[in-house]
Amino acid sequence: MPRHEIVSHDEWLKCRLDLLVHEKEATKSLEDLARKRRQMPWERVEQEYLFDTASGPRTLAELFEGRSQLIVYHFMFAPDWEQGCKSCSFWADNFNGTTVHLNQRDVTFTAISRAPLSKLLAYRDRMQWSFPWASSGGNAFNYDFHVSFTAEEVASGEVYYNYGVREIGTTDEQGISIFYRDPDTGAVYHTYSSHGRGIDIVNGAYQFLDMTPKGRDEDHFDFSMSWLRRHDQYPPQGETY
Repeated sequence: MPRHEIVSHDEWLKCRLDLLVHEKEATKSLEDLARKRRQMPWERVEQEYLFDTASGPRTLAELFEGRSQLIVYHFMFAPDWEQGCKSCSFWADNFNGTTVHLNQRDVTFTAISRAPLSKLLAYRDRMQWSFPWASSGGNAFNYDFHVSFTAEEVASGEVYYNYGVREIGTTDEQGISIFYRDPDTGAVYHTYSSHGRGIDIVNGAYQFLDMTPKGRDEDHFDFSMSWLRRHDQYPPQGETY
């Protein structure tokens, strides 16, 4: 923890007001970014996808549940894995309670993974989540949206992910994709996708940590998130890894 100057309240307030100017500039910049995101052109989803859900087989259009907008969280859970990715689980801890509010703004939310539905629902029960979760194991959805890769692609060291070719050591990655369904024609459009650090903004724990004196406190780890555990795997209160 670096040393910090200790000052009077008046001096602290002056520094806080100086910082507030930069915070407001950043807020306006983010608002402008969101506006540009909404102004992006769309691409029509031509492929027919059939997903396995708790309510039975559903097409991509049916995942909207009658609403015009769909948010998909690409949850890393390959068919041969026994549990979901711990980082995606960290993100998913933020989803409970959100879906009902999204519904009020004409938005449906679902997670999608390649693992069989039975594994997804069992893991969801274990983690005490309630958001919808669909399996894309029977279709090419994950591959078409570049969040899953063949073993040959991974072995080659050239995987197309996050809008670039890179080396990735896993068959599945994370991301968020947004879709729109035309209420008149039923056509489905892909409007936006984000991956990597682009999805940090929906992780409430990280946003809170960014306000604290130590921040995320990850610089001393070889891998930034090596401290992370699934929420039911942390040691008893008072102990740390």
